[in-house]
Amino acid sequence: MEKRTLGRTGRQVGVVGLGAWQLGADWGDVKEGDALDVLNAAVEGGVTFIDTADVYGDGRSERLVGQVLKEHPELTVASKMGRRVEQKPENYNLDAFRAWNDRSRENLGVDTIDLVQLHCPPTAVYSTDAVFDALDTLVQEGRISAYGVSVETCEEALTAIARPNVASVQIILNAFRLKPLDEVLPAAERAGVGIIARVPLASGLLSGKYDENTTFGADDHRNYNRKGEAFDVGETFSGVDFATGLEAVKRLIPLVPEGATMAQFALRWILDQPGVSVVIPGARNPQQVAGNIGAATLTPLSTGELKVVQTVYDELIRPQIHDRW
Repeated sequence: MEKRTLGRTGRQVGVVGLGAWQLGADWGDVKEGDALDVLNAAVEGGVTFIDTADVYGDGRSERLVGQVLKEHPELTVASKMGRRVEQKPENYNLDAFRAWNDRSRENLGVDTIDLVQLHCPPTAVYSTDAVFDALDTLVQEGRISAYGVSVETCEEALTAIARPNVASVQIILNAFRLKPLDEVLPAAERAGVGIIARVPLASGLLSGKYDENTTFGADDHRNYNRKGEAFDVGETFSGVDFATGLEAVKRLIPLVPEGATMAQFALRWILDQPGVSVVIPGARNPQQVAGNIGAATLTPLSTGELKVVQTVYDELIRPQIHDRW
């Protein structure tokens, strides 16, 4: 698999990683054996970067990743912290960071975490010097090798990129979320900050497998968070209305090359954007893992194909979401 530098971490990672949210919670029940099958299939398929968080299954995802990490210490593992407490800026302080970090290191079974990211904190946090001083302290204490942020908005991303020691920015980027292309990706590339593209398939919408009759379980965020009832609505279908997303996919499917899937096409589109370090699709089974990895072998999209994606976005998606995040 092609490898790229993950920003200021200096680490080389495969361009298709694995997002481990699905292995913890919020996507319906995933049995432990099935989750480990997914993780092992990813490693065997060439994935070298796994992204998790302390809040995914309240530590379950981290613990499962930790089991695989014991056998494959060469992996680069990123976790996130901050969403297990009330979202007030004052809760983001050194004492809290140490406590959160202790728990994550125990879950993962490591002394030092490769990359720790603030997990979509309140906007004010990105402008608070003491927060980044505290993160620098975690690096100095050997608790973490590097730190980054996971953001909801482009403005938050730009504020973080201006920080001298932010190694990476994790942001929603997919064919339904083009705003980061305007300023965030160019700014990150200039600064040497890595871009981790999350929600790359718009919660599965861009897989091409859904239609107007598709339903989701009660414990699936694609059901209970359609209007942002539990967390930011942009995390579910990238904030796009389900029916609109289905129509957009219908217009994109003709672009999919023979022998490829809509999901692979959508992931390839992300990999073709300058400045992207790694994309982190989730998976529920080894077959989905293999499909995601296959995106790395597709031929880069043509100028014409890229223009069609832009046109579909401009006509259907932009009016709904472009100014929101």
